[in-house]
Amino acid sequence: MAGPLSGKVALVTGASRHIGKGIAIELGAAGATVWISARKLGQSAGDVGSLRATAAAIADLGGEAICVQCDAGDDQQVASLFEQIEARSGGLDILVNNASPDFSHMVGKRFWEIPFDEMTACLWIGPRSQFVASVHAARLMMPAGRGLIVTISSHGGNEYVLSLPYGAGKAAMEKITHDAGLELREHGVAVVSLWPGFVTEREVAPVAEAVLEVAADQTLGSLTSQYGESPRFSGRAVVGLATDPDVMRWTASALTTRRAALEYGFTDIDGHQPPQEMRISRHIDPATQPALLAMLEPFPPSSTRSFE
Repeated sequence: MAGPLSGKVALVTGASRHIGKGIAIELGAAGATVWISARKLGQSAGDVGSLRATAAAIADLGGEAICVQCDAGDDQQVASLFEQIEARSGGLDILVNNASPDFSHMVGKRFWEIPFDEMTACLWIGPRSQFVASVHAARLMMPAGRGLIVTISSHGGNEYVLSLPYGAGKAAMEKITHDAGLELREHGVAVVSLWPGFVTEREVAPVAEAVLEVAADQTLGSLTSQYGESPRFSGRAVVGLATDPDVMRWTASALTTRRAALEYGFTDIDGHQPPQEMRISRHIDPATQPALLAMLEPFPPSSTRSFE
């Protein structure tokens, strides 16, 4: 398929649904050969997406997708995935680290109420899986002297969002992005953390779906329509980065999808441009704030202290 990324090879982990699916679709639509991975190929009871469905959506737009069943937390499976990419595609130009644990069990809980395994999950399928995949990607990209590694993260690495384990995982991902970006700079490989905003769509992860259930409230419903963004908005940000001849200016740093939209001149699939705002709670009177949103953003940004 002809497009700005024609001839490029990309890998998106956690691509069976939500943001990963949106990114894979946009990369495929831009002409890249897109390898997509997740723990399952097909759809089981209770699932809201599948790799095969993502591949079909890419094919509908004239793109090419290659599905590989891979658990991002299994080092051998991840190594095998990159071996397949090298053998079949000859290299890798773009890696999107998107694999993520299920955060829904943490909603509304303080850290002393959260099982220890939830912290393990946030650190394993998060900064650790990001590290492992980035190592394999770097080894393929460095000989070519170019490449792009994007990690889907969040402002939760800088301020309180959702829960302590969630924030700890995101903060670690930001540190890996920063330091890997510094070390890969001399090899021409850019490493960027991408922060989506309030992503709204029915085919979503459990936490976002829970928020959408509350969106029946007219106040939150109107705000999500104004401040929300589709999964493909993140995909358009990745395409912008991947086609930027000066992408190294972003390396070792974080970029919001909304800033990317301004830089690269794209809109969401419905044509609107979400404003530069990450926290919806800023726009709701605390007295009328829906309970679930108060659980996701329970403290103001000023609660983060600095000792510098």
